[in-house]
Amino acid sequence: VQLVESGGGLVQAGGSLRLSCATSGFLFEDYVLAWFRQAPGKAREGISAINSDFSTEYPDSVKGRVTISRDNDKKMVYLQMNGLKPEDTAIYYCVASHGWSHPRLSEDVSFQYWGRGTQVTVSS
Repeated sequence: VQLVESGGGLVQAGGSLRLSCATSGFLFEDYVLAWFRQAPGKAREGISAINSDFSTEYPDSVKGRVTISRDNDKKMVYLQMNGLKPEDTAIYYCVASHGWSHPRLSEDVSFQYWGRGTQVTVSS
């Protein structure tokens, strides 16, 4: 199983970034895909999830500013982030778990597979 994130970088406050995640090694269409982030000195935070039926979930902290999407043909997951703030600075991780396991954004350990992450830095 592989999840490889890309698209991170340095952006000014108010700017946008689109993260991508290329996946392989599992039955993509049956999995819940999500994005987590971890800022220095803080716990990992789930910020978006998309189910096999394309329904989505976002916590209040990012709702309205981020959009998760998936392409089952390409086995790709995307995270569009707008209106970035300095507090969005973190390592962003692409994660996956089979739907039957009922993973939850509130519990990082409920997700089976993790990418290595991509750094997003937002300057003020």
